[in-house]
Amino acid sequence: MRAVRGLEGGGTPPLSPASPAGETSPIGARLRSGLGGYGFLAPAALLVTLFFFIPVVIIFILSLSNLKAANFGTLQWWLPANWSLANYAKIFGNRFFPKILGNTVFYVTTTLALFNFSSALIIALLTTHIERRAGFFFRVLWLLPRLTPSVIYIMMWQRMASRAPHGILNQFLVPLGIGTGANLIQDWPWAFVILANGMIGASFGMVIFTSAIEAIPRDYMIASKVDGASTWQTIRHVILPMIKWPILFVVTYQTLSLLTSFEQIMLLTDGGPGLYHTEVWALTAYHRALSNYFGNNQWGYGAAWAVILVIIGVAAATIYMRVFKFDELVQEPRIDLL
Repeated sequence: MRAVRGLEGGGTPPLSPASPAGETSPIGARLRSGLGGYGFLAPAALLVTLFFFIPVVIIFILSLSNLKAANFGTLQWWLPANWSLANYAKIFGNRFFPKILGNTVFYVTTTLALFNFSSALIIALLTTHIERRAGFFFRVLWLLPRLTPSVIYIMMWQRMASRAPHGILNQFLVPLGIGTGANLIQDWPWAFVILANGMIGASFGMVIFTSAIEAIPRDYMIASKVDGASTWQTIRHVILPMIKWPILFVVTYQTLSLLTSFEQIMLLTDGGPGLYHTEVWALTAYHRALSNYFGNNQWGYGAAWAVILVIIGVAAATIYMRVFKFDELVQEPRIDLL
């Protein structure tokens, strides 16, 4: 009766509930939501498929063939009849295989431990505990090796390490009675390989760690100081536990990056001096496939080296995720655990 009187008096009729025919079914809403998400992911998925998955499959098939410059155009390497494991048997039967594998392990672990992780973390900690502008200035300086073109960057190292009296380092070392004035890269090739690559690699981790440390609420730092914690105790018990995810990312990414990097080594020593002295796995794959010593590009053989390197990288990433407990890091917090 009140509604009728309201309408007779010129009032606004009450809103009627939505009819069942106009309701959206949960299945339809879920379908539209899923299609929207997949629509946004489709361009990235297409690019990854075209430029990653398909090339990986091609490289794997190529590694099973004996394709090289001598039989290019005549060997139908995509046919299963021309596939075999001969390239992999050849790799493990190579008498320099242990040396190349050892060089790779030494190069990756040493550069990662000294520069790509440790130095990056130390620089991030130091530059976030000083005046903000000064910290920004020092971080920019560490970015310069990464911003410098590779050829110019390696030429600088060669100029510093060249023999006396032209070498910059020898100009200071020889008067002090240190060294003979010879080319320092020939005397200490691994030291310069690790330094040249480490100066570049430290900048990446520095940026990631700096961002992670700056994102930690200042209340935690202040509370630790109030409780009497020293700077080292604050770093150990507050900062490091809260940047586990960035640490996992940097260690994993930099390990994979070092496994596949060979550009600076090729320009600096090209695997020398001598026979395979600084030859790493990725550089060997390049030499076999694209720059063979004998002028015969062995694409199938080089692809086999690359496939094994991919397997090593996947195994390393899996081990890191196990060690850092990846499942716990990505687990959503529950209120009953807080």
